[in-house]
Amino acid sequence: MTIINKSAKEINKLFINKEISAKEIIDSFYKQIELIEPKIQALTSLTKELAYRQAEELDKRISKGEKLGPIAGVPIVIKDVICVKGFSATCGSKILENFIAPYEATATGKLWDAGAICLAKSNMDEFAMGSSTENSAFKKTKNPWNLNTVPGGSSGGSAASVASMETPISLGTDTGGSVRQPASFCGVVGLKPTYGRVSRFGLIAFASSLDQIGPFARNVYDAALTLQVISGYDPKDTTSLNVEVPDYISRLNVNTVKGKKIGLIKELMGEGIDAEVKKAIEVSVRLFKDLGAEVVEVSLPNIKYSLPVYYIIATAEASSNLARYDGVKYGLRADGAKEVLPMYTKTRQSGFGPEVKRRIMLGTYALSSGYYDAYYKKAQQVRKLVTQDFLNTFEKVDLLLTPTCPTTAFELGAKVDDPLSMYLSDIATIPASLAGLPSVSVPCGFDSKNMPIGLQLTAPSLSEELLLDAAYAFESVCNLSEKLKDKHAVGVV
Repeated sequence: MTIINKSAKEINKLFINKEISAKEIIDSFYKQIELIEPKIQALTSLTKELAYRQAEELDKRISKGEKLGPIAGVPIVIKDVICVKGFSATCGSKILENFIAPYEATATGKLWDAGAICLAKSNMDEFAMGSSTENSAFKKTKNPWNLNTVPGGSSGGSAASVASMETPISLGTDTGGSVRQPASFCGVVGLKPTYGRVSRFGLIAFASSLDQIGPFARNVYDAALTLQVISGYDPKDTTSLNVEVPDYISRLNVNTVKGKKIGLIKELMGEGIDAEVKKAIEVSVRLFKDLGAEVVEVSLPNIKYSLPVYYIIATAEASSNLARYDGVKYGLRADGAKEVLPMYTKTRQSGFGPEVKRRIMLGTYALSSGYYDAYYKKAQQVRKLVTQDFLNTFEKVDLLLTPTCPTTAFELGAKVDDPLSMYLSDIATIPASLAGLPSVSVPCGFDSKNMPIGLQLTAPSLSEELLLDAAYAFESVCNLSEKLKDKHAVGVV
């Protein structure tokens, strides 16, 4: 039985109906990983011991007639910035190369309780800092659609593992677009929940006021299913929202877009957007109209400040969060230093890569005496203006629509020496992150080189059900699902 190209929903149904065992499911996916991984380089480590232990337990439970949930038996890959107890959590960095997580992240713990199976940890830009997964200390992940291009970042390993059928779903993290941008580049669905919807406990921090865990999948239903499992209040996380989690799955319906008003953000459809990307978005707008939605142009005047604001706030928070990696308590400790200060310095110099060092220096500068008010404080004030623009706009429309990225996936190495150009690839995803809003990237077409293009939808805070409904309706009429299914991993098959 070919299982690797089936959705999470289909895998669960086969398992629940006893048409395939959990062990057989895992065997099939590890076989695919063995075949594909040398070319894609999406994973940092396999968690076979855990996977087969979980599979054995599930097979015992199903044989006893126990009732299992809608994600039972479904394999998943976890970004290597999220803790899985007893396994590595490298964050793509030499400084944590030998670190073993002593506790379980809340999100992954919920997945295991619901019957999901942990296949592997995925590659990433070091400490989630990057847009191409070229900043990993261990390997450069390739885009399955074209091995000469990047998969996006920082969750490029998670996106590529789904696109290459190494797993039906994966978890990534999104700080300024690190789920949505690689989803767009790899032709999969990528969802960033409302800030606080999913617990950050067990997520190793980059920028604490921005980081969110979110799922990748090959269709909207599977993304909704994963979000359903990992959402909810967590007393271990002070930013976790104590609100009810809606039933995202049962209400998915192609007719829910009818009568909705969707705003097309004009500031993100102008200069800098590739012509083929713009054309795909225009076709998508017509599809939403065919579904009965009204699409109107809207303006968010302060959105133009999002990129500089983000790179001040994110680097400042990174500077603070990464101060803990000093060689004292855990992680790398550089040899040869006889005093504490030289040990600190040598450890951080040898343990961190160039992009992490760059952001630490930028953030430290923004927080330094004499510059705090001019940079960090001012950035937070402008962040409020961006957020208020969203609030004002959502009084007029139900959803917002933009391209996920200004271009399709670029070639490996093309932007490594030009960090400003690299930062611009997140120009459309950063605004929703600053405002803490839920946002999703859904495949909407291909460019002339057969590379995927992503459409981004953004909803008001805690409106994931509206967001997923609209994405599901669009996916249903876009007629890309079979093409995506047939052509996933086209670059490596």
